[in-house]
Amino acid sequence: MRAPLVIAVAQPSCVPYDVAANAAAHAAAIRAAGARVVVFPELSLTGYHLDAPVITAVDPRLAPIVSACADTGSLALVGAPVAGEEGDPHISMLAVDGVGARVAYHKLWLGNAEAERFAPGAKPAVHEVDGWRLGLAICKDMGVPQHASDTAALGIDVYVGGTLKHAEETAVQDERARRVAIEHGVRVAVASFAGSTGESYTAAAGRSGMWSADGTVITQTGPEPGALTRATLR
Repeated sequence: MRAPLVIAVAQPSCVPYDVAANAAAHAAAIRAAGARVVVFPELSLTGYHLDAPVITAVDPRLAPIVSACADTGSLALVGAPVAGEEGDPHISMLAVDGVGARVAYHKLWLGNAEAERFAPGAKPAVHEVDGWRLGLAICKDMGVPQHASDTAALGIDVYVGGTLKHAEETAVQDERARRVAIEHGVRVAVASFAGSTGESYTAAAGRSGMWSADGTVITQTGPEPGALTRATLR
């Protein structure tokens, strides 16, 4: 029988383009969360700046996150622009633990401006933690029913998304999470960017949260940068 999973969603303050500063903020959030899994928003290491240089999973600036995960036993799901195997840049999710980082997922469904620079990923992805199967999503993915369907078909327990929305789009963010939960009978965890970032996002929504398989809110933060919340899934 698998153990309960303690999962947190975090929305740390972000310094534009500054991977080192943002990694330090991620590390502080991981230490504060006290969770097995800590989820961060889309492009959380750079901010939503589509011209930010890509990083690699072995970037030394990720060391504070690796150290925090080693000390807490956490897995962090972190947003960053990453070069793929063919060299194409992707909007990606890195899985970071106490050993190091690796690419867990490339965003499949890109916005129009994103598609001018980034390539879409090739397939949906699942990351397994302690017997729990986490289906991975990044922002627009969550608004495309096919993404949730294809990901759920892989067999998942939790649909996990890192996202960015304007403050006035909070209801859209919540509706997407509820829809996925109800249609696929899975828990949903969303880490949503808070504060200001690039590409006209002067006031991002925040309101990171988790939903039960019947679409009920389990826990949710406010809109302020630096907030996080956690829940124990059984």
